[in-house]
Amino acid sequence: MDSPAFLDHDYFPAHALRWRRAELDEVGRWQAQALRRHVRHAARSAFYGERLQRLGCDPDALASVDDLRALPLTARSDLETAGPALYATPPAAFADLALTSGTTGEPVVVPYTARDLERLAFNEQVAFWGAGVRPGDRVLVCVTLDRCFVAGLAYYSGLVRLGAAAIRSGFGQPARQWELIRRLKPVGIVGVPSFLVELARWGEVNGCDPRAAGIRRIVTIGEAVRTQDHALSPMGQALADLWGASVHASYASTELQTCFCECGSTCGGHVHPELALVEIVDEAGTVLPAGEPGEVVVTPLGVEGLPLLRFRTGDVSRLFVEPCPCGWTSPRLGPIEGRLAHRLKYRGTTLYPEAVLRVLHGMAEVQAAYLEVRSASDLSDDLTVVVGSDSRGVTADQVAERLQASLRVRPHVVVKGQAEVVATMELPGERKPRRFFDLRNSAH
Repeated sequence: MDSPAFLDHDYFPAHALRWRRAELDEVGRWQAQALRRHVRHAARSAFYGERLQRLGCDPDALASVDDLRALPLTARSDLETAGPALYATPPAAFADLALTSGTTGEPVVVPYTARDLERLAFNEQVAFWGAGVRPGDRVLVCVTLDRCFVAGLAYYSGLVRLGAAAIRSGFGQPARQWELIRRLKPVGIVGVPSFLVELARWGEVNGCDPRAAGIRRIVTIGEAVRTQDHALSPMGQALADLWGASVHASYASTELQTCFCECGSTCGGHVHPELALVEIVDEAGTVLPAGEPGEVVVTPLGVEGLPLLRFRTGDVSRLFVEPCPCGWTSPRLGPIEGRLAHRLKYRGTTLYPEAVLRVLHGMAEVQAAYLEVRSASDLSDDLTVVVGSDSRGVTADQVAERLQASLRVRPHVVVKGQAEVVATMELPGERKPRRFFDLRNSAH
């Protein structure tokens, strides 16, 4: 592929102004050119080469980003079945091999070339800059860099490229994290929200005041911290209150090789023009207007190893296109409202697990929780909410009534001790606690 602009380390300062001042037609022309390059490269793979030829699609005929709709959608099942047929560079060019989390199926191998890793670092550099991190800042990265997971590597690379200092603490072990905070004095933290809440509360119990720790910014991964209207969710508010810091949600996946992070205005994750095109589609694949909820579809521009076209993420969100108060004119991806694979049909209501968990996160007496869903005899779903609480007097009826007040349905609730629930949620080898157990296809 042609060498992209973000490989030039002098490009980033220009980027910070370029997309603030750009007119929409200028951005459109630039993206159309980037799309043509991307599709030409994707056609080098056996998978897309055959598919585009069958459709009679000529990459050079793509006159604007609106022509993206003529391209085929790519499902996650395509990645699982096609595998190496999707690779557009020879294996000798691979510099890193990552694995997806496998939470909705078998893990998928995602190859990164050296340029893909540079692109990833640039993406995170821009994300951290938007969130207020500056050269010289120290950031505690509570995300693993091992086990073929790419998130920790991405954050580390972006911080280094920005000129900040990454403190590679990894996940877990609150006592060790607090020793690093005490000795190295980070001003930012990156991590899974539930763990960062746990870390703050561990500090309070053990004589470490999180609000006096000097943490000014928190970048979250993997769990929702905002509601549909961009307000902080109960978990997000707990983070902000416990640490006395601003909270910036980010959304990413290994397949996309792209992260969408909130800026200081915290009204959606920015879709940076040189990195991705994002669409929101309905179940039939029809593109929906801005502001309408639907499935997130991403075309990550400039990727070499696994150059996806219109990848269906399975996540539900909205796209916002009005200019951001921060000055960037790029679209923004709203909070993730649920996963299509996890959507429930419960007592005549369509329900996402995230909605249930948001209510539970707002209950101080609930220290942990997960959901179990099974198939019911009437073709609907049978939902059990398992709550972990060491607070005296908490009953299943109290929790069920709170859920009914917010969701208009009353699921079956089971209350157990916090340690027992956490032990079920924290599965070996996983990056974050499992909060949804889909047993609909299970014999048990």
